Amino acid sequence: MVIESDVVIIGAGPAGAVAAAELRREGFRPLVVEKLRFPRFVIGESLLPHTMDLLQAVDLLDAVEQRGYLRKHGALFRRGDEICEFDFANQLQGGWDYTFQVPRADFDKVLADTVAARGVEILYGHGVSTVRFAADHAEVGLDLPDGGRRNVTTRFVLDCSGYGRVLPRLLDLEAPSTLPVRESLFTHVTGDLRPAGREEGKIWICVHPRDAWTWIIPFSNGITSIGVVARPDFYRQFAADPEAQLREIVASDSNIAGRLRNVQMVFPPRRIAGYSCGIKRLFGPRFALAGNATEFLDPVFSSGVTLAMASALRAAQVLGRELRGEQVDWQTDYADYLERGVATFRAYIDAWYDQRLPAILFAAPRSPGVMRQICSVLAGYAWDTDNPYVTRAQRALQALAAVVGSARPGAPAAPPGGVTAARLLATKSS
Repeated sequence: MVIESDVVIIGAGPAGAVAAAELRREGFRPLVVEKLRFPRFVIGESLLPHTMDLLQAVDLLDAVEQRGYLRKHGALFRRGDEICEFDFANQLQGGWDYTFQVPRADFDKVLADTVAARGVEILYGHGVSTVRFAADHAEVGLDLPDGGRRNVTTRFVLDCSGYGRVLPRLLDLEAPSTLPVRESLFTHVTGDLRPAGREEGKIWICVHPRDAWTWIIPFSNGITSIGVVARPDFYRQFAADPEAQLREIVASDSNIAGRLRNVQMVFPPRRIAGYSCGIKRLFGPRFALAGNATEFLDPVFSSGVTLAMASALRAAQVLGRELRGEQVDWQTDYADYLERGVATFRAYIDAWYDQRLPAILFAAPRSPGVMRQICSVLAGYAWDTDNPYVTRAQRALQALAAVVGSARPGAPAAPPGGVTAARLLATKSS
């Protein structure tokens, strides 16, 4: 038996590229298998500052910096006349104060090409149809572009296939998401009336008056990504035709109608329904899942690429130790670590949709200290054990939302000796 690669990585997106870069840096022979040909369209275009740390860790940051992507310095949340603005310069621990808005077709190809230039073989147009595990190796069955078949013998299989979820399908690992079904309707446009200067690159997240929200993500090439996220019944209030539907939704929200009033669509709007997904387990003998092949939550805080890269880097680091013959504990060293970050973002996503987080974001006054801690989470630092809005995310958000509620006109007064709304919302420290 001839081992053809140390690791077969399924998927050449950001997770696959980061994993391949790390394993190659450690001296291993990864083989990347990608069903599509690059460049290819995908959403998930607004990065978080923590991705800069991850790219830097595997020496991919310089290649990204050279592309001239639009710098993203923060996020702007809008609801009616209310505005909450986050600037990444105002974080708890002083992480990266910028990141990028990236057309993913270009961004993903840059990462893949950079990794390939380091000697990593990438097989484009190859699908994975079978996986068989033995005691000391795995055999991966590939569907070739010409319709033929090929088997690859490897020491390990790392699934970074994203929405393709190759191993979850082949190994019956898929599980239903605990999040409600939502749909996204999106396109790229020209003619976006952007803010000037430093504000141009900030993502806008606008709460629609009828229980939906919209993203606006500008790129340096003059194109802007726009999309709406809502329950399926929301869309039934508008025209059936996707383009007419999206234009009606834009016109019905005063926060985006002015900025997007003259846009022209680059391509007809596309729809993704029921995108949230779960998984039964993250690893097994000679395989592991990383990136969106593990679990995808929701696009509201742009956490997808950050979680994908963080999980891929961690998986590659643990795998490197295993391939060198060290004893590793995939549950402790990988799964538990990944779940901490996922749980943090899930707490914020839950709070966003049940209205606790909007109540906090649009409260007046707001605590600068608390907002710095929340800003750090929204910057992607979801593993920071010094941040109580990470380590106790659910409880912290619940308590703060309760205080915000008690501060509303007509709400019951806080109990004697308790933490008052004024103290919690107006304090200048955490």
